[in-house]
Amino acid sequence: MIADCTFAAIDFESAGAERGKTDVPVQIGMATWSIANGHTDAFVSFLHTERKISWAAQKVHGITTADLAGAPPLMTLWPEIKRRLGGNIVVAHGHGTEKRYLRAFPAHGFGPWVDTLQLYRAAFPDLPSHSLGDLCEQFQLTHKVSSYVAEKTWHDALYDSVASLVLLEHFIQELDLSQQSEEILIYPETRNWHRTRRS
Repeated sequence: MIADCTFAAIDFESAGAERGKTDVPVQIGMATWSIANGHTDAFVSFLHTERKISWAAQKVHGITTADLAGAPPLMTLWPEIKRRLGGNIVVAHGHGTEKRYLRAFPAHGFGPWVDTLQLYRAAFPDLPSHSLGDLCEQFQLTHKVSSYVAEKTWHDALYDSVASLVLLEHFIQELDLSQQSEEILIYPETRNWHRTRRS
């Protein structure tokens, strides 16, 4: 049941695409949320890479090569990642990037996954945008995210991971799902959600 679950969100920021090379992460953010315990266990770190951060990526997230000085490689953060994600339902907003970067840990076994982008597209298909920031603005949640992640903003990996959890919390409350099976979030069946949405 959803009320008994712990959800662990993860977000990566990247160095930006470079012709002929795979993109690499430069920052990781994680946090957890449950109905019983609220928002807890935040973690954020820059990540070491030999790759220069592209101008386009830097314009989005503001991370510079200087910020990465002394940062740990992703592989060394396995204990932190496993402690938060292992055994919990993993959350991301558009989870493709997060799944791809976690392939650095073969057979990690994390999951099941909840994608808040998929949930909101399914339950609120008529919204003009389903981006993380626009959804938080639409449902007046940005101030709540900021209250949990002081002095950070959009495209910071911790801020975005907390935002996905705030969206999930709102979603569960809005559709009164706390007593439903978590399967409804993992494998959403949304035909009846519009009728059960709270006014």
